[in-house]
Amino acid sequence: MKRFDYFVNEKNEDAYMSGADPATYHDFEGGEQGEPIDYIFQHIYNLRSGNMNISIASYSFHGMFNQQEIDLFGYLESLKYRYHVNGADIWNIMLASYDEEYLRKIKKHMDQKEIHLANLCVDGAHVWEQEPELREKNYQHALTNLRAAEVLEAQTVRIDMGGHDLDMSDEQFEYTVKRYKEYAHRAEEGGYRVGPENHWGTSRVPENIKKLVEAVDSPAFGILLHLENWDVDKENGDRLCAQYAFHTHFAAWVLPRYEEKINHLIDAGYKGHFSVEHHSGKNEYVEAEWQLANIRRILTHLTNKAN
Repeated sequence: MKRFDYFVNEKNEDAYMSGADPATYHDFEGGEQGEPIDYIFQHIYNLRSGNMNISIASYSFHGMFNQQEIDLFGYLESLKYRYHVNGADIWNIMLASYDEEYLRKIKKHMDQKEIHLANLCVDGAHVWEQEPELREKNYQHALTNLRAAEVLEAQTVRIDMGGHDLDMSDEQFEYTVKRYKEYAHRAEEGGYRVGPENHWGTSRVPENIKKLVEAVDSPAFGILLHLENWDVDKENGDRLCAQYAFHTHFAAWVLPRYEEKINHLIDAGYKGHFSVEHHSGKNEYVEAEWQLANIRRILTHLTNKAN
């Protein structure tokens, strides 16, 4: 069965053809494996209305940032006027301060430009370190960043798992679950989602991600899926973990397979942003635009298929 080639019933077909909000569609469990169909209509609606759920990670401009050629306000200007993207994906290292007045200034600039924060991507707050003092330091930094996310009204927050080995000890696993349960409870109360990225160390094993998601067991918990960034089960990691994703990073090396990855995500019921992340530190404006254009092209083709 093709992804967009069927309708639930006549009422939903009429709603789709009229461009109605998917919230008006009738509940239905359909498809070959009984998967919910709501997310398919949601993506069709987003595409047709011009809301492609695209963001660009501010880390894409880390080279310019390190050379003091761009700051967070310049990044927001670029999203609005260079790329015409309304989804921000802020790397916390670009925050000049955690002072609330500064954060509210950022939020004001975002609101003026009709930009929302799809993800706050937090470094320096990973959950597990072998030394208790470092764990506590990171925990306090995580709390600071969760507060920043709440001021900025982030939809999702990435806080890494930590752990430099692929295997988790019982102590590491129990502590990691404990912290993420705490973060997820706070996120659920605040209306956002939180979780790790398959970024480095322990998180780059799909089975570790699965085990963690099942143990935390919260609707506010998920992962930032960094496509093709696995140390184990590299061929299947993205497909296995797409069901847990609340946000994504599309690197340049994945570009030949962007369409395949987007289709896998939609099949898994993904409702988050397709976020460009560039890593080279060179020619960043152009490189990010190149990646962005490819994602837009694929999503536009999906729109045409839907029509």
